[in-house]
Amino acid sequence: MNQPASTLPRRSLLAMLPALLSACSGVDILNATVATDTYQRTPGQAYGQHPRQKVDVYQPKTPVSNPAMVVFFYGGSWSSGDREDYRFVGEALASQGVVAVVADYRLSPEFRYPVFVQDSASAVRWAFDHAAEYGVKPTRIFVMGHSAGAYNAAMLALDKRWLEAVGLAPARLAGWIGLAGPYDFLPIGDGKTRVAFNWPDTPKDSQPLLHASNASPPALLLAPVHDGVVDPLRSTVAMAQKLKNAGVRVESAQFDGVSHATLIAAMASVLRGRAPVLARVTAFIGSTG
Repeated sequence: MNQPASTLPRRSLLAMLPALLSACSGVDILNATVATDTYQRTPGQAYGQHPRQKVDVYQPKTPVSNPAMVVFFYGGSWSSGDREDYRFVGEALASQGVVAVVADYRLSPEFRYPVFVQDSASAVRWAFDHAAEYGVKPTRIFVMGHSAGAYNAAMLALDKRWLEAVGLAPARLAGWIGLAGPYDFLPIGDGKTRVAFNWPDTPKDSQPLLHASNASPPALLLAPVHDGVVDPLRSTVAMAQKLKNAGVRVESAQFDGVSHATLIAAMASVLRGRAPVLARVTAFIGSTG
């Protein structure tokens, strides 16, 4: 008989999770390990008419003075993912006193670039419009993402077209946080990414690195040392250097002991010892905005 994930020994979970995270069951197991008494969840808040234009909000159970809000975008090559799979991210942030807004967005192949960036901008517009309901000041709103979601966050922070379209501007953001983000990936080799970006007709200005300038909000950029999905030198290291050269406040780090997938999984308590991802994120938020 299979044991429920919540009753498995901690060591067994630690051994199983890295291998399972690439599968749907891995996310289920990870979510089964997180606390349920640290947050209040408000699911399915619509920021548009499409069924995927929704967010889940995780509010700290314990009242916090002047909390920050983080709008989080998950990865999945812009072709997969579901906000409900990222309860472990919402819980992790809420447990540190941060209001987390976990956003869905429309996916490829049905929708192509720039639809997922436009949806991300609309989710941020929703966050600004509703922040006061969660005790958040508009000067304390961040965007954050992992992998493809980090791309979405970067484009909002660096390319003013997307937030301006919803009546905002990158300067309104307190900061942006990218975990293993692809910021420079032309020419495109990955098949799913080719479809999402209409390769070979991908616009050159679709690349976040091209937009890095002194207009960027403060940034925190984290990545694994070794990443088989996104080249950390070409993306994270290059982005950090270009922003620093432009005079932007940037914090960056690369971690051993995590992969592309387990970098975000390290937000969950059961894997937090693998890399101080949550600690770096909360420290950055606490010192910014």
